Amino acid sequence: MRDYEPQIVEAGGRIAAVGLGDIDYARSFRDQTGITFPLLVDEKRMAYNAADLKRATLLHLFRRQNFRDRNVAQAEGHRQSKVGSNPFQLGGGYIIAPGNVDLFAYASETFGDNAPVNEMLAVFQKYSPTTVGH
Repeated sequence: MRDYEPQIVEAGGRIAAVGLGDIDYARSFRDQTGITFPLLVDEKRMAYNAADLKRATLLHLFRRQNFRDRNVAQAEGHRQSKVGSNPFQLGGGYIIAPGNVDLFAYASETFGDNAPVNEMLAVFQKYSPTTVGH
């Protein structure tokens, strides 16, 4: 999402990330990735549980899609840093409007399965304060 932050902000949105681990792990992650948006720490997985996000198993490591996603990420210059406290926790992507209105929800099915950025950007643009009512 870091690469799309200018477009999201221009559409009236803001980014926040929720990560596992402790505050030291979060600092290390911020330093490595260069993100500037808020990074919240959820050591007890409360947000993950509330969102009913899945957990992977060892079998997920051997899925063909996992190999493809890892190769694509490496080709784009991404490198995996140290593994966090719960490496099998899968993530998701959400867009929540004021008043706790869910505009977009995506729960990852396996490693490397991220919310489609183009779909998220379309939601931001559709509900942008500059486009709503025009």
